[in-house]
Amino acid sequence: MKRYASSRFFGFKSALCAPLLAVGVLAVPAMADDGENQSNKLRICAAADELPYSNRDRSGFENKIAEVLAETMGREAQFVWFSKPAIYIVRDQLEMKMCDVVMGLDTGDERVLTSKPYYRAPYVFIQRKDSKLDIKDWNSPDLAKAGKIGFTPGTPAQVMLEKIGLFREHFNYMHSLTNFQDRRNRFTRIPPQRMVNEVVNGTADVAVNFAPDVARYVKASEQIELTVIPDDNVRSDGEKVPHHFDQSVGVRKDDTELLAAVNLALEKAKPQIEEILKDEGIPLVTGLPRS
Repeated sequence: MKRYASSRFFGFKSALCAPLLAVGVLAVPAMADDGENQSNKLRICAAADELPYSNRDRSGFENKIAEVLAETMGREAQFVWFSKPAIYIVRDQLEMKMCDVVMGLDTGDERVLTSKPYYRAPYVFIQRKDSKLDIKDWNSPDLAKAGKIGFTPGTPAQVMLEKIGLFREHFNYMHSLTNFQDRRNRFTRIPPQRMVNEVVNGTADVAVNFAPDVARYVKASEQIELTVIPDDNVRSDGEKVPHHFDQSVGVRKDDTELLAAVNLALEKAKPQIEEILKDEGIPLVTGLPRS
């Protein structure tokens, strides 16, 4: 069975279990002074410029959750900033022991040990509130009436657009969002704010994205809204295509003691974490943890 992913920490088509060609993977993230006592710190692997998740000014919602986690553990949050895309953080930061935890990994990520989920988020449709298209799920007939549909390649959205016969129609528009850069040779993130703005200004009739990517920007606009996509989708061959994903903290596979401490702190900090997610505008969903 193929493993699907929410996409942030994976490259093009990794959600479909295709290999990622790594180029330019050598990075030099900031490291703490060797002489500094680290026992009272929580070293957090963090993207330096990847809002809304993480930013060097700590304005990302994951930065805020990490600070709450560290405080609950009785430690000081120490961010180890990483300038490359988040898809490389596990391999080039966590596994190299430059830091100790990664926020917002899919629960069950096989590269690491993952904590108990601290939230579960869905894929969503983004539309203008005044749109005449009635789009609630992938079976909505009005999807075929959309002039342009924004989506990220390699995600559940691509799989479903292929199933309903709309992928080729919107292929060129999707690549225009990355300025037609070839993601097989260079990872290029579609800025979530741009995807939202394309709907705001009417360039796209609808966009599909993982809710944490876009919630901040949708909340900031009075012209658009989110619709949670149900988690009952299947491919043409009947295989399930998950649209709701549990999010966890990841640690190295041999760091069981830290994982136990993180799990305990997450439970204690649950009300604070939920408040951060609410302020971010992320629609939370319930469901059984994904194995």
